Amino acid sequence: MKKKVTVIVNPISGTKDKTTIKTLIDNRLDRNIYDVRIVTTQYAGHGAEIAGVESLNGTDIVVAVGGDGTVNEIGRALVDTNTVMGIIPCGSGNGLARHLHIPMNVKEAIDVINAGRQESIDYGRINKHPFFCTCGVGFDAFVSMDFAKKGSRGLLTYMETALQDFLKYKPEIYQLTADDHVMEYKAFLVAVANASQYGNNAYIAPKATLTDGLLDVIIMAPFKPYDVPILAYRLFNKMLDGSPLISKISCKHLAIHREKPGSVHFDGEPFEADKDIDIRIFPHGLNIIVPPDFKEI
Repeated sequence: MKKKVTVIVNPISGTKDKTTIKTLIDNRLDRNIYDVRIVTTQYAGHGAEIAGVESLNGTDIVVAVGGDGTVNEIGRALVDTNTVMGIIPCGSGNGLARHLHIPMNVKEAIDVINAGRQESIDYGRINKHPFFCTCGVGFDAFVSMDFAKKGSRGLLTYMETALQDFLKYKPEIYQLTADDHVMEYKAFLVAVANASQYGNNAYIAPKATLTDGLLDVIIMAPFKPYDVPILAYRLFNKMLDGSPLISKISCKHLAIHREKPGSVHFDGEPFEADKDIDIRIFPHGLNIIVPPDFKEI
């Protein structure tokens, strides 16, 4: 019996032409093994609604076609279900797809789905929001909030936003309770990683894995402008955890207390949160398609 596959396309994510992508999907997905339906989202949150219904209806695989926001939206509807998620990355960052070594080339990503290898991965939850790559507070959340207001997407726009925000951002003091251990830091950012990177091969937690049942907590100390080049080099070369500006904690549960409410992000999606934030890991909660030769480390 053929497996039922629903492909959910976000028409506004990234910069690629989704009409061409839908044609490629229609022509390249293996019809000998899959019964395929392709749908397009109409509004924010629509992908989660569709994925939730498909899961309830017993659809075998739901494929997210879009960026990190689309992947998060569809993934959070599929956690703790039997429905498997596939990814055809078409966004600006593609953090989860890159960690899983899913090709950025659409044809090759479709071939990964045709191969059909499945893995069960962890997911995190910040307050009530599931995440798959990273969440956090501090500078990256501050930038995410600004970036969400921009009229264009992509790495260049993100870098421009980050440079502008760097000049006005002030580090905060955070009390962290990692499982039962209490610490206090003045930090530029606190990143909580399930996967190794933000996206665009920016490795905030190079040793993070999706199957160890742990959160990797990265605390970046305040730094001077002259530290930026070496931090950027380390970030994009899987060397950030070797910086003297970085502290790392591994835990299953993290509570963050800060001096005032403010921005938080999950998988790059910003929201406003109170002074107290709760973050937990949920082991092996999402079934996902990975390349046939995938090895995490």
